[in-house]
Amino acid sequence: QVQLVESGGGSVQAGGSLRLSCAVSGHNNRRFEMGWFRQAPGKEREGVAAIDSPGTTMYADSVKGRFTISKDNAKNILYLQMNNLKPEDTAMYYCVAELGLVPVSRTFRAGSWAHWGQGTQVTISS
Repeated sequence: QVQLVESGGGSVQAGGSLRLSCAVSGHNNRRFEMGWFRQAPGKEREGVAAIDSPGTTMYADSVKGRFTISKDNAKNILYLQMNNLKPEDTAMYYCVAELGLVPVSRTFRAGSWAHWGQGTQVTISS
């Protein structure tokens, strides 16, 4: 059973930075892809960033140039470095994983990901 545990959320002022982490377990060294989604109050979940097994990354237009997704395969940890944060980045952030391949066209569809963490809150004040 794949388990995902996020950490690193918090409250910062606009222009600040945060780094989210997601510890992964239970994958038994199988090939898998990972990503981050977020959900603001009253809004649908939206894909933020994703990274495949070889390390190719993908970003939502709203975060390009500000967020960086990366992973430490030795430690089984996924990261999301968030810089120049804006109030509109305020949301619950979820780590996601999918064993196998996620088609590029479906990367930012919530239904493409079988495994979700419990979420970590990010709040940006203006």
